[in-house]
Amino acid sequence: MATLTYMPTDHVPVLLAELVALADPQPGELAVDCTFGGGGHARAVAQRLGPTGTLICIDRDPTAAERYREAAPELACESRFVRGEFSAVLTDLADEGLRPNLIYMDLGVSSMQIDAMERGFSYAYDAPLDMRMDPDQGLSAREIVNEWPQDRIAAILREYGEERHARAIAREIVARRPLSTTAELVEAIRDAVPPAYRFGRGHPAKRTFQAIRIAVNEELRALENALPRAWDLLTPGGRLAAISFHSLEDRMVKRFFAEKARGCTCPPELPVCVCGREPEAELITRRAVSPTPEELERNPRASSAHLRVARKLETKDGEGA
Repeated sequence: MATLTYMPTDHVPVLLAELVALADPQPGELAVDCTFGGGGHARAVAQRLGPTGTLICIDRDPTAAERYREAAPELACESRFVRGEFSAVLTDLADEGLRPNLIYMDLGVSSMQIDAMERGFSYAYDAPLDMRMDPDQGLSAREIVNEWPQDRIAAILREYGEERHARAIAREIVARRPLSTTAELVEAIRDAVPPAYRFGRGHPAKRTFQAIRIAVNEELRALENALPRAWDLLTPGGRLAAISFHSLEDRMVKRFFAEKARGCTCPPELPVCVCGREPEAELITRRAVSPTPEELERNPRASSAHLRVARKLETKDGEGA
């Protein structure tokens, strides 16, 4: 594996205290960290699980596997690492017959991935167009930028990046093909958007880079698959927690939890319930939890983070909902 060059930004786990307090890992429990990353959340959760607990760590990035090997001797509980896309690994864990008490996921790109210049996640410095969380997968940003049709590029910029100038940017990208570096992509974006947008609040390439990264790694598909798999895996009383950094991710988590927490769906004019539907979840967070001003001062990258947590309820027959 090629040596990666990191910028001097330390890994800072986002909403760490809030995750531990609300997801409430207990001594002896089994927990699953779906996105190990730099291991910041894992260390804190492992401390709560203690020597009788177990933590299963998942990540698709091989550099996360290296960080796990370094961190494993310091974790306060039993642990193991599984490399893979977390929705697929959750299926494998179900096949093993495991029933975790806690599953949590820290979505999006990690600081280490952003700060590894050769990975091409950042618009802040020049690098090859890549953006793959798993370097072994085939699709990269280079293929999207140079091979996808203009309409398809515009569609992902609108949907995943909520980019208002999606059509103009896609047109400029296609006109400049082939593009091979992040600097070339940034230049195309700058030339495609109006001057006011170019010099306005935030970097003009931020939304485009986000959209392409989400498409490269199929992040929304992974989350859509992972949420029901994680829920089915949990033991009754188990907690599912998600930290999101994108409105589409947060809405997906919010709607999933809300649907699980719904009870009777009968029309209000009926005197008694005939549908028999019971809530499957208790919403531990009625609203998304955001970072405190103190955390934002320490870590500005946390500005868009939202945490949601739900508890799986037992049904009347004693089984998980």
